[in-house]
Amino acid sequence: MKTGILHHIEINVANLDRSVRFWDWLLKELGYEEFQNWEQGRSWKLGDTYLVFVQTEERFLDVPYHRCRSGLNHLAFHAESTQHVELLTNKLREKGVNILYNKKHPFAGGEHHFAAYFEDPDRMKVEIVATYNR
Repeated sequence: MKTGILHHIEINVANLDRSVRFWDWLLKELGYEEFQNWEQGRSWKLGDTYLVFVQTEERFLDVPYHRCRSGLNHLAFHAESTQHVELLTNKLREKGVNILYNKKHPFAGGEHHFAAYFEDPDRMKVEIVATYNR
């Protein structure tokens, strides 16, 4: 039964090309496959759920995204393991992505929350989380 499982999430982005460069490698590292590709959008799918990124219309670009406003705050993804979190963290750093809460990494969410926190090109927070029992 699929009742209640997320079907998809659609996110408007300020610059589709920049967002695709950021999200494509990351989602593939997490097991997603490219699902749809059209001029104004791109999607990736894992199981029955897919993520869609769509170019924001120019007339709506005057107010930039901020995760503290009403709306989506962040996306959090499961990692395979703590080693997977660290592998992805290193790849993010190599790509010049700012790791949030770097001084507390990987326990910025508490001692039982092994995760990497970072931002996408529109500054939406993203988490990669591994199950961890100390």
